Amino acid sequence: MKYSILNFSVHGDHNGKLVALEKNEDFPFEIKRVYYIWDTAHDAVRGKHAHKHLEQVIVCMRGSCDFILDDGHDKATVHLDSPTYGLYIKNNIWREFTNFSDDCVVMVLASEHYNPADYIHDYDEFLKSINK
Repeated sequence: MKYSILNFSVHGDHNGKLVALEKNEDFPFEIKRVYYIWDTAHDAVRGKHAHKHLEQVIVCMRGSCDFILDDGHDKATVHLDSPTYGLYIKNNIWREFTNFSDDCVVMVLASEHYNPADYIHDYDEFLKSINK
């Protein structure tokens, strides 16, 4: 399946911690869009789509949540609970996320600007597109 966990370098001392993410060093793509999600009900299911071209790195800045990834053949659940690593999801992966802690804040870094035509919202259509 086309996903991996990126481990970010943590710098810090008794005053606190810092993670610096730099273009062309920490990401497999140029970041064109950043957004974040918070105040989500524990049992909500977000996502429920795939992207034709877009790639993402998802970082759980606070709290925790679960990502359910599906490439049409295999499924994996990835638990995110630390701002020191990111979930890198390539294109053509169905994704859903749920099991949000009350304090969950998720930041998403994307390889492309928002484009509604890049989304596949129907799971059956997703399966057809990857089995061509």
